[in-house]
Amino acid sequence: MNTEGLLIGLLLPFLGTTAGAACVFFMRHDMAEGLRKSLIGFAGGVMVAASVWSLLIPSIEFGGDDGVSRVVPAAVGFMLGIMFLLFLDKVTPHQHLLTSESEGPRSGWSKTSKLALAVTIHNIPEGIAVGITLAGALEESAYLSMAGAIALSIGIAVQNFPEGAIVSMPMHELGNSRRRSFGIGVLSGLVEPIAAVLTLLIASFVLPVFPYLLAFGAGAMMYVVVEELIPETASGRHSDFGTLGFAIGFVLMMVLDVVLE
Repeated sequence: MNTEGLLIGLLLPFLGTTAGAACVFFMRHDMAEGLRKSLIGFAGGVMVAASVWSLLIPSIEFGGDDGVSRVVPAAVGFMLGIMFLLFLDKVTPHQHLLTSESEGPRSGWSKTSKLALAVTIHNIPEGIAVGITLAGALEESAYLSMAGAIALSIGIAVQNFPEGAIVSMPMHELGNSRRRSFGIGVLSGLVEPIAAVLTLLIASFVLPVFPYLLAFGAGAMMYVVVEELIPETASGRHSDFGTLGFAIGFVLMMVLDVVLE
């Protein structure tokens, strides 16, 4: 079961992104603003719930029973995750979907390349989160089960489906062919299993810092939510679509984590 669970956990998020990117072959019109905001909000809700139930709570439980020291790994790891994504944001040329200005160092890269890099940065924390929960499950931890790790992978795969569409559709709108847009969407999700495998390998050698790694994944995901997803749901004309999408994503991930634990 461990080997099968490991493969399922690693591949599900990538398959979710791939399926979503394939929407570019079937959707003939630009994505409606309300739908786009709902999907972005949904992704944010899943990531926040996963950060809390799948990562931060187990990190605190790993810390033992000793008062303040119990939360030190969670607090330190969380802040390191935030700083890591902030660092990537500063050193990587990229551009978000709803802005006309590039971020990071100046470069001569195309808008398509910079949009793809922005999504790639976004996907790294999800891969880290999947890798660290799978590592805990393989160690047969009392706080992380294989079912719980797969629940996290399912939740991320579900939110990766609309995310894949959100990537590939704008790429086509920029003038790329449908096949090229699909390929960019798929490649943006490939970083997740790669990050998951690397994290899995690192965790197997540094078990004493395991709770720090759990919180690190949570911090990295929360950075993406606060820095990118929430501003995107609030941009343009005011609506409640992003908020409702967030609520649905949060509840779905919470239920998955608790029921499948």
